[in-house]
Amino acid sequence: MSRKHPIVAVTGSSGAGTTTVKRAFEHIFYRDGISAAVVEGDSFHRYDRVAMKTAMATFAAEGRNLSHFGPDANHFKLLAELFHAYGETGTGKKRYYIHSDEEATEQNARLGTTLKAGQFTPWEGLSEGTDLLFYEGLHGLVVTDEDNVAQHVDLGVGVVPIVNLEWIQKIHRDNLERGYSAEAIVDTIMRRMPDYILHITPQFSLTDINFQRVPTVDTSNPFIARDIPTPDESFVIIRFREPDKLEIDFPYLLSMIKDSFMSRRNSMVVPGGKMGMAMEIILQPIIERMMAARRV
Repeated sequence: MSRKHPIVAVTGSSGAGTTTVKRAFEHIFYRDGISAAVVEGDSFHRYDRVAMKTAMATFAAEGRNLSHFGPDANHFKLLAELFHAYGETGTGKKRYYIHSDEEATEQNARLGTTLKAGQFTPWEGLSEGTDLLFYEGLHGLVVTDEDNVAQHVDLGVGVVPIVNLEWIQKIHRDNLERGYSAEAIVDTIMRRMPDYILHITPQFSLTDINFQRVPTVDTSNPFIARDIPTPDESFVIIRFREPDKLEIDFPYLLSMIKDSFMSRRNSMVVPGGKMGMAMEIILQPIIERMMAARRV
């Protein structure tokens, strides 16, 4: 951890909704004039899209499992090294994973390359003089026998919808945006499950704050759900691991967020439609205190 060069990690599995938290942080950074070095978790995958298919076939032939949730498909050591380097010096190296043709066009224009969707850009140095590092992806607080990414994180935020809702979101996204068949999506969910249990779930015991969306409609069979429950059909449970450490003022939050209530001494519940607002109200003072600490 670093007072001078803090690291904020937002972690959640595929389809969890980490983009919502990322947007909240972007609003905070803009309002407070904070320069963030943004790192995407996908950029630390070990294989590009073509190589991943080949590696999966190789692993399957050997009776082994390979998924983006686990260590065999990721560079956990490089991620830990980046966090360590940034905490020490405010520098480090990153790259981009190109998700789409539009991103390929953008990166090729910036780099003068001819990369395609599913490939990585070359490694490059982080921008100089940033105020903090902001990570968003699968493994912001991952810990294995070999690598400990979590030890370098100053603020860890988990995005954890209940698992059936997470699957519904993934099924709809992969089907509508990526054209995957229902059978292929279910196969991916099943293949990832061991790594989900071993390497994704444990992170949410290490996060400082968890945002868990819970639908108020029936999601008992996520594989036949016709639509994703809307925010207004949900509640969000917000759990603080150490409220005193984060200086959480629960009476203030309850007064600011209509229809919110406490469910445990360290947990509050807000209407799903207020999730974005709640994130900003909760996170902005924490980030501002981190920035003030840098100047001491």
